[in-house]
Amino acid sequence: MHITEVRMRRVEGGNRTRAVASVTFDDAFVIHEVKLVRDRRGEPYIAMPSRRLDSGDHLDIAHPVNTPTRQYIQEELVRVYDEAVAEDRREYRAFIK
Repeated sequence: MHITEVRMRRVEGGNRTRAVASVTFDDAFVIHEVKLVRDRRGEPYIAMPSRRLDSGDHLDIAHPVNTPTRQYIQEELVRVYDEAVAEDRREYRAFIK
């Protein structure tokens, strides 16, 4: 399974979310609302789409089932985000081969 397209919208402001993306896999499956977030140390990580439960907890709607897949998605989103920043574009679309 490979990422074939990323559509990203950079988020400006004071919170830790840097971008929100739609990630397409093998030109056949897409996950919307994947967030690229920076932790308190400035390290990037991805937050998968989730819904809030009545208890206040969050439950991921879709998520990688292993660490290598999470790292792959995270590395691609960081790379695309860096391209968008370098080109000073708020909205960015990247096709990945």
